Amino acid sequence: MLKWTHYFSGITMLRRSAVGIALLVMVVALQPLSAAYCDTLQPQENPDGWNLVFQDNFPGQRLNTENWVTCYWWDWEGCTNEGSGEDQWYLPDNVSVRGGALRLEAREETVEEATNGETYAYTSGMVTTGRSESDTNAPGKFIFQYGYVEVRADPPSGQGLWSAIWLLPEDHTSKPEIDMVEILGNQPETLEMHVQFLDENGERSSDGWEWYDPELAEGAHTFAVDWQPDLIIWYLDGTEVWRYTPESPWTTPMYLLINLAVGGDWGGPPDSSTVFPSEFVVDYVRIWQRKADPSESCS
Repeated sequence: MLKWTHYFSGITMLRRSAVGIALLVMVVALQPLSAAYCDTLQPQENPDGWNLVFQDNFPGQRLNTENWVTCYWWDWEGCTNEGSGEDQWYLPDNVSVRGGALRLEAREETVEEATNGETYAYTSGMVTTGRSESDTNAPGKFIFQYGYVEVRADPPSGQGLWSAIWLLPEDHTSKPEIDMVEILGNQPETLEMHVQFLDENGERSSDGWEWYDPELAEGAHTFAVDWQPDLIIWYLDGTEVWRYTPESPWTTPMYLLINLAVGGDWGGPPDSSTVFPSEFVVDYVRIWQRKADPSESCS
């Protein structure tokens, strides 16, 4: 199994209070933007200048398998991300559609992974628009280059639960990576946003920001990221919360992942207070692309 992680320990992350973040947003707002930066905020339904290229409102009672697979591309009748120290085994049975929403369910149940007999104490669910096989010549479900990704979702609270919405390269490498949403269940009021990349020396590097909002722990919220050639902007409920400018354009096509991890090196394992089963509920996923090349026009 390929082992890698989308959160590397020992890397200094930028973490600031809400006051510091507010000051950053004010400073960024005062800085001039180049013509390549489309700064017109998010689409609303089908606005002029945008094409809706992917959408799933999760109707009916079954996952649309034309849009999603239920594991990483190393799908061996289940999967996990051992590089992050996670404790769950992802299974298709933990992914369901009910009540107009996608539901990724973490359960406390012991399973034995068929390939090497390793035992996991938890199961959970994940979906991606990538592939369920290692052949990069095989078509993915939905792979795209640049776009505005919007997901309305309700991450669960609870020690050891780790909700994530992120983008990875379609060539099955692990960099660059855009972490649109990471929320630890023991800090449900804090939105973590990260980028992972290789620096000019080919070394793994990372940058990130966190946004504190007490209302984040209550109910569903709309998360979005606008991935442009030279700029990435994160939004929470229509408000810009962070922007990142890569040193060089990130041109690699990517796919979308949504998962509910259990345990992990970052948030730690569940404890007696953690409620199982717990669900990461996703109301919808929408992806738009600008009708014009964002490096040329923002109209």
